[in-house]
Amino acid sequence: MLLTITTTHQPATDLGYLLHKNPARLQTLEITAGQAHIFYPEATPERCTAALLLDIDPVALVRSHRGPAGEGFALEQYVNDRPYVASSFLSSALSKAFNTAMNGTCKDRPELPDTLLPLEATVAVMPAAGVEQLQRLFLPLGYEVSTEAHLLDPTRPEWGDSRYYTLQLRHPAIRLRDLLSHLYVLIPVLDRGDKHYWINQEEAEKLLRRGMDWLPQHPEREFITRRYLRFAEFVNPTLEWLLEVDENATDDGFGKEAYPEAAAAEAGTATELLGQAGAVGEKQSLHDLRLDRVAEEIRRRGAKRVLDLGCGEGKLVRRLLNIPHVEHILALDVSWRELERAQQRLHVAEMPPRQRERLTLTQGSLLYHDPRLADYDAAAVVEVIEHLDESRLAAFEQVVFARARPGAVLVTTPNADYNQRYETLSAGEFRHSDHRFEWTRDQFTAWAASVAARHDYAVRVEPLGPEAAEVGAPSQLAVFER
Repeated sequence: MLLTITTTHQPATDLGYLLHKNPARLQTLEITAGQAHIFYPEATPERCTAALLLDIDPVALVRSHRGPAGEGFALEQYVNDRPYVASSFLSSALSKAFNTAMNGTCKDRPELPDTLLPLEATVAVMPAAGVEQLQRLFLPLGYEVSTEAHLLDPTRPEWGDSRYYTLQLRHPAIRLRDLLSHLYVLIPVLDRGDKHYWINQEEAEKLLRRGMDWLPQHPEREFITRRYLRFAEFVNPTLEWLLEVDENATDDGFGKEAYPEAAAAEAGTATELLGQAGAVGEKQSLHDLRLDRVAEEIRRRGAKRVLDLGCGEGKLVRRLLNIPHVEHILALDVSWRELERAQQRLHVAEMPPRQRERLTLTQGSLLYHDPRLADYDAAAVVEVIEHLDESRLAAFEQVVFARARPGAVLVTTPNADYNQRYETLSAGEFRHSDHRFEWTRDQFTAWAASVAARHDYAVRVEPLGPEAAEVGAPSQLAVFER
């Protein structure tokens, strides 16, 4: 197993300080069933690469009962991929070799752990169900993902590709400790075999400790948690905690609008972390303000039939169900996984029959005409349009304003003017890798006015969130009234 981490930060040899490993020395650590070697293939002021190479002894795996049980065929204990393919062995070696860096400490250069660096990580080789699986795990974290598939047998190319890939991740500006934490959690998730160590409550706490900054908002958090912890007695309470944190936090995470400047505390048990989740402050209030403002507008209008277009996990739906005069909610999302989460969060199966009749959760796209969207009093489109290609906004406009024509349409989107307030965003960078665009206040106002004029709506645009001089509020709301 080989992991390399490269930076072109100047001077690039700062990587040695961060990893607490001297580039001039080869270091070797004893690990389960083998050794881990740390060395630097290159170390110049312009470019520096650190390598972690695991040398796993297949015989030691059998003697320590860390390999396959041998049920598949007689020699499976000795003939298997465990010594060569990224697995929990690499994850635990990461923690042992780079523990100081993972904890964000650097005695000689205390400012370095919080420095955003251009980083590239390569893992050879990584097991995966396909390229899409690797992308689902790493793209939401802001990485550029490149893969190289490997043939099942180079001498028999007609057999096709194996399930092994060389994985390369690039990030333009990330803290080293975040990269290490992502790898620490996600490498065992991709390993189809059992972890080589016992899974217990301590492992659940490790997952929360290493994933608290990003896992609650990750769109694949359930898959990650189940694959990492495996057993329901640890999976279920951990998922409940993650859902609670996300419920109290913000949609400005990986599914919607990225939130790079907000960071949770770095340590603590699950109970402590729940308390610390409130430290996100401005982002939490922005999230609550956005949903509460949209729900209040729907309440004020006396709307009885409401559309939630791009409903996600159902946070606005919960608010709408608490408005007595709302008789029916059609909540639509393109993602079936998000709709399943909404059912779980809203406890649809346990709802009284009359309450359940008020809600329809359904899959659909805002880019294609859907007759189910007709005859509604109001429609909410919360932090959705920026996830559509600008060239397809005309189709969205036709679906919502020309065909469905609800009495009111409430659209929220990030305010690009405000992005300069986020220290970790470079000029021209979007808040999330899935955003296709982000509009300034003038651009959003112009778009809203043109849509309203074309479809016989009146419109007003207002800020959402605390306003700052010259840049306005972090989000913005357009209220269209037919």
